[in-house]
Amino acid sequence: MQKAHPSVLAVTGPHDTDGVMQAVHEHLPKPHDPYTDLIPDIGVKLTPKHYAYLKVSEGCNHRCSFCIIPSMRGDLVSRPISEVMLEAGNLVKAGVKELLVISQDTSAYGVDVKYRTGFFGGKPLKTNFIGLCRSLGSLGAWIRLHYVYPYPHVDEVIPLMAEGKILPYLDVPFQHASPRILRLMKRPASTEKVLSRLRAWREACPDITLRSTFIVGFPGETEAEFSELLNFLKEAQLDRVGCFAYSPVEGAAANDLPAPVAEEVKEERRARFMAVQEKISSGKLQAKVGKVVKVLVDQPGVGRSSADAPQIDGVVRFKGGKPGEFAEILIQRADEHDLHGRRL
Repeated sequence: MQKAHPSVLAVTGPHDTDGVMQAVHEHLPKPHDPYTDLIPDIGVKLTPKHYAYLKVSEGCNHRCSFCIIPSMRGDLVSRPISEVMLEAGNLVKAGVKELLVISQDTSAYGVDVKYRTGFFGGKPLKTNFIGLCRSLGSLGAWIRLHYVYPYPHVDEVIPLMAEGKILPYLDVPFQHASPRILRLMKRPASTEKVLSRLRAWREACPDITLRSTFIVGFPGETEAEFSELLNFLKEAQLDRVGCFAYSPVEGAAANDLPAPVAEEVKEERRARFMAVQEKISSGKLQAKVGKVVKVLVDQPGVGRSSADAPQIDGVVRFKGGKPGEFAEILIQRADEHDLHGRRL
C-alpha cells in the first residue's frame, strides 16, 4: 500500500491509536508540554517501586443489593487492551516485579465492547479476560488477579497458573453460602457448583491460593443460614478469607430488606466465622513448614510469596534482603498469619 501511495505516512490496524500517534510524531515532533512531559511513561505511582496496581476497567454490570458502585460509577467500561498492555509493559520496563490486576469485576473485562479485537505490538489481541491474562503472563512479571467474579470462563485461566504464566492466586468474592441469602444479595446461588469448581481448580493447579470475602449479619440471615456459611467454609478450605459484618450503605437496596440483624449478633457471628477460618488458615500455613518458597522482598526481613497479596494477606519473615529482589526462603515455622524462615 505504501508503494502504491508514497504519501501515506504509515499503515496501522484498526483502533491502534498508539501506532497512529507514534507515526504522526515521527514526522511531526510533538511540541513540548511543560505540564506533562516530565511525567514518566509509568505515570505517578503511589506504591513501592517493585509492585503496582493495574486497573483494567471501571464500573460494574451487577446490581448486588448491598453495593452502590453501579450508581456511583456506572456500568462496566473496559479500557482498550492496547492501553492496558502499554501501561503494563512500561511498568515492567521501569522495574515493577508484580502487577496486581484490579477492577470492580475483573473477569468481565471486554464484555461491554463485545470482546472486540484490539492491537498491541502490531498483533491482533482479543479484548477479553483470558486474552488479557495470557498477554500479561508474557511480560515476565508476577501477575496477581483480584476481584474475579466466578463466571464459567474463569476456569480457562487455571491452566495458565499451572504453567507458571500467572500467579496461582485467585481472589473470588463469594459473599455467602446460603442460597436464600445469596438471592437476596443478587449473587450466584449454587454452593454445590462452587465447591465442585474449587475441587476442579485444585486438581488442575494444586498450588493455587484461593482468597474470598464474606458478609455476615445480612438482613434476614438466620442462625441456620449462618451455620450453612460455616459448613461451606469448612468444606471449601479457602486459603485467605476476609469477613465483614453487614453495614448499611446509603442508597443500597439491601437497606429496605426486612428482619435486620442486631449489631451484637453480627459481631458475634463475625467472631465465630473468623475463629473457624483461623484454624483452616493456620493448618495451611503449618503445612508449608520445611518447604522452600520464592518471595518478593518488600522490605529487609519481610517478603511475600505467590500466596500473599500486599496489605491484605500474611507475609514471610526472614533476615536480610533488598526491596524488589526475589529470594528463596526455607520455611522453619508458622504462626496464625505469617511464615518465618531463612534465606538460602
